Amino acid sequence: MKSVYHYVRELWKKPKKNLGREFVRDRLVEWRKEPSFIRVSRPTRIDRARALGYKAKQGYVIVRGRISKGTTKRPAIKKGRRPKRYGLSKLPLRIGKQHIVEQRVARKYPNLEVLNSYWVGADGQHEWYEVILVDPEHPVIKKDKKINWICEPQNKRRVFRGLTRK
Repeated sequence: MKSVYHYVRELWKKPKKNLGREFVRDRLVEWRKEPSFIRVSRPTRIDRARALGYKAKQGYVIVRGRISKGTTKRPAIKKGRRPKRYGLSKLPLRIGKQHIVEQRVARKYPNLEVLNSYWVGADGQHEWYEVILVDPEHPVIKKDKKINWICEPQNKRRVFRGLTRK
């Protein structure tokens, strides 16, 4: 007998087919109207959140973050070189979009630590990721043996050192 999380994981392998095109499209239309970073009450993908360490208890926070698709653009040069050969557009990112979203969320919520994140949706212009945050000062987190390692001082600001995803 397989768990509920197994079946939820199967649904998310092909979300448009399994969840329905209209449902996914309507959800993305709603998300586009929201701010770039919004705190959500529960994870959209409970299977992925649980696999990455989320628990439905105090001290855990889920934030959905939006980032635009596409490549970066180098600042235009002012003088002395031929702009055509400089390569202004279509530059690859040095770090992934998911990591950028994690860092932006960490800056927006400085009292929380990023535990992990996962993909939840994309359209033609944006991608959305949900970031799992933990409050290291919360008494419930300090008592929990499985997560209280995040309260130690050497684990502060771990997202900026590339320690979140494997």
